[in-house]
Amino acid sequence: MARKANKKQKLSPKKQEVKEEPPKEKEQVIEEEAVEEKEVDLSDNEEMVEEEDAEQQEDAVEQAEEEPEVPTFVSDGRYRNKQRCLVLCSRGVTARYRHLLEDLRTLMPHHKKESKLDPGPEGAGRAVNDILQMRSCNSVLFLECRKKQDCYLWLGLAGGPSARFHVSNIHTMDEMRLTGNCMKGSRPILSFDDSFTRYGHLKVLKELFVDVFGTPRGHPKSKPFVDRVMAFYYADKKIWVRNYQILEQQAENAMEAHITKKQLGQDRSTSMVEIGPRFVLDPIRVFRGSFGGQTLYLNPDYRSPNEIRSLERRDKGNAYVGRKESQRKRKERTENIVVPENPL
Repeated sequence: MARKANKKQKLSPKKQEVKEEPPKEKEQVIEEEAVEEKEVDLSDNEEMVEEEDAEQQEDAVEQAEEEPEVPTFVSDGRYRNKQRCLVLCSRGVTARYRHLLEDLRTLMPHHKKESKLDPGPEGAGRAVNDILQMRSCNSVLFLECRKKQDCYLWLGLAGGPSARFHVSNIHTMDEMRLTGNCMKGSRPILSFDDSFTRYGHLKVLKELFVDVFGTPRGHPKSKPFVDRVMAFYYADKKIWVRNYQILEQQAENAMEAHITKKQLGQDRSTSMVEIGPRFVLDPIRVFRGSFGGQTLYLNPDYRSPNEIRSLERRDKGNAYVGRKESQRKRKERTENIVVPENPL
């Protein structure tokens, strides 16, 4: 009996082992299924993430193609480009030219004011260069008046180049009384047409205009706003200068807002209103140095005001001569007329 009991005791653990084995296998199968499900879920999530990344990349590429490139340079607002422009005029200027000079000074917060200059027998070039050196200026705008009717504008840098223009069709701010207005001391956007990239002398003049009329960033007297445009157009072999205000108008009612948004894609409409002054520059000569030196460009189509006035006087004289000649011919014709005698 003891042997049988021992056999039963020996068999009983095997039976227990056999009985306990199936639950372990089931647990392993369940764990494997759970792992497979997790792997399937992870693979699905990875595919979804990859699809989202691809869509985001495509959207970014489309936006980059549609939107213009934005410069990566971030302004810190410091005054680094220390440009100072000397603004002065010669003695004997008229009221119109003096008002034009004051309007230009208001548009240039980086200017250095100087009293009227008496050039003397040596000319204005040497005197202006000495004043440039004493006032520590980089560029100069000199308004020269001759015979109290002809206005010439000099633009130049301290070491050259420089250019001389004849100014015509002058209209000041007070004279025109335009509706445009901008903040005093604001920085302008300088706009040039395509001609300033095609002709060599206009490229040089463009750099002069940028150095003289461009307000440096961070200047103490300038405002950190851009609310006006200074435009330079080349037409009829002359440079036409205009000054505009950038005006943003908001719609007054829902209908106007809907129309502007449909046409422009935004609720506000941007337009430009002229401020003044306006004038026309006729280039005469471009020099390599400051107020002299080698001639880089000479305008062959330029006619001086003295030459134009002499031609006008000559035309008037020719008209007088023609009138006198016609009177003489009429007198001779009347004298040569023979009237037959009256027989009665």
